[in-house]
Amino acid sequence: MQKEFRLRKTRDFSLVYRVGRSWANDFLVLKAMPNHEVSGCRFGFSVGKRTGNAVMRNTIKRRLRETVRQTPVKAGWDIVFIARARARNASYHRLKASATSLLRRADLLALQSETERASA
Repeated sequence: MQKEFRLRKTRDFSLVYRVGRSWANDFLVLKAMPNHEVSGCRFGFSVGKRTGNAVMRNTIKRRLRETVRQTPVKAGWDIVFIARARARNASYHRLKASATSLLRRADLLALQSETERASA
């Protein structure tokens, strides 16, 4: 993932935590807020120590980054994925399904809105 599409600063994460809306399921929490200053979406990933050791935390972050890379998302949003403790036992496919489900519930999938417009 390119640097301009990542949330890296503490103030950016804090702003999304404070202002953004949230959606959750068994493995992940998604927090999102609109950001009209950026042309694309910016993503951040938060995996706490309860999830496991450094190897496990980095594995989860890599899996989530790959999921985001493959999923078309609407532009103009700051999105943070927060891994829950149950994510440590989840396979890549379960995490991908979980993340896609949250993005769909938040109405952030780009394909979903295009399909709805075509059918209307």
